Amino acid sequence: MKIAIVGTGYVGLVSGACFAEVGIDVTCVDIDFRKIDNLKNGIIPIYEPGLDDLVSRNVKEGRLHFTTDLTSCLDDVEVVFSAVGTPPDEDGSADLRYVKEVARTFGRNINKYTILVTKSTVPVGTAAKIKNIINEELNARGVDVPYEVASNPEFLKEGAAIKDFMSPDRVVIGIESDRARKVMERLYRPFLLNNFRVIFMDIASAEMTKYAANSMLATRISFMNDIANLCELVGADVNMVRKGIGTDARIGNKFLYAGCGYGGSCFPKDVKALISTGRENGYRMRIIEAVEEVNDAQKSIVLRKLKNTLGTLKDKQIAIWGLAFKPETDDMREAPSLVVIEGLLKEGAEVTVYDPVSMDECRRRLGDSVKYARDMYEAVIDTDAIALMTEWKQFRVPSWSIIKRVMRGNTVIDGRNIYDPAELAEEGFEYHCIGK
Repeated sequence: MKIAIVGTGYVGLVSGACFAEVGIDVTCVDIDFRKIDNLKNGIIPIYEPGLDDLVSRNVKEGRLHFTTDLTSCLDDVEVVFSAVGTPPDEDGSADLRYVKEVARTFGRNINKYTILVTKSTVPVGTAAKIKNIINEELNARGVDVPYEVASNPEFLKEGAAIKDFMSPDRVVIGIESDRARKVMERLYRPFLLNNFRVIFMDIASAEMTKYAANSMLATRISFMNDIANLCELVGADVNMVRKGIGTDARIGNKFLYAGCGYGGSCFPKDVKALISTGRENGYRMRIIEAVEEVNDAQKSIVLRKLKNTLGTLKDKQIAIWGLAFKPETDDMREAPSLVVIEGLLKEGAEVTVYDPVSMDECRRRLGDSVKYARDMYEAVIDTDAIALMTEWKQFRVPSWSIIKRVMRGNTVIDGRNIYDPAELAEEGFEYHCIGK
């Protein structure tokens, strides 16, 4: 079976490599000539554990190919996945220009039955817009080529994307015919032989499912952050509250950890897009609006705690541990660390940063406005405070005695609640976390 995947970003490249791993012939397409040249030479544009080896192996074995020209492979493939970016517009709605361009190229060049599957996160109703574009292109050509449109949203977690793809808890597919269903079943069967968990539904429901899933997870995070902030005011411990409610089978214990807010490429964008979809249809998504409002405020909580503890931040030396929005990725999109660093610089502080994999990305974003340490211990030399922003494993059990000797101050702000307050107090630190 041969397929094409348009877009070699996070979703497209991981999907292409994983499909190739089970024997499917995959051509990944991108208009970025430099990115395609790099991929052909084994240079991966994103950090994802295991992806380098997966891509290299399947290129070597002839199952994974890269090109800038979708038309060169259209006659050979049965399915084309659209995995291009859908960044938010200024009003929060998803920008569909790249999705529409894929549809135009598809309509201009198909010569046999082919399925165009949207894997990008797109608002409800996008499939209908795609079909209109394809029909316009077919009519302009004066041909009647059979095709179908389908929706197959991705649910990959950055840092665990390969495992999620190879052993999915579910695959959601929106289709309109039995013919398309059979093609998609054949495509996904290798991943689900032990427990065939493909959920077929109408396309609009599939499009909505992705937004609903991410918005629900974002809601749980913002809910616990709201509870954590109240816990601080009333003298409760949010970790105890989390355990107390997480044992309720109706609630469960996932995504109930308080912290300094969510970031990344999915939750912020999808929450904004769902709010926008509601607005476009005359309905206000009041809960989701509150989720976004709470998260925007929560991203500054570490900065507020630093100011409350140190007073003025002017000329203070602050170490930032962790830059990525979560561990096991170099993704800094919408990361809380960026909000804190920006605030510190505006207050006149000097900032030293360290992250195991995001240093190059930070340099690209922030340039010389911050100092870059070679490791977590160098970052804290002569600093007044440490702010933990990302819970990388290597940050979990630091040598506090060494840190105490090289720091100028003794303040630790734990934005992810991973440290033991009693241990830090014993070492002589002034410790602050979220929700205690």
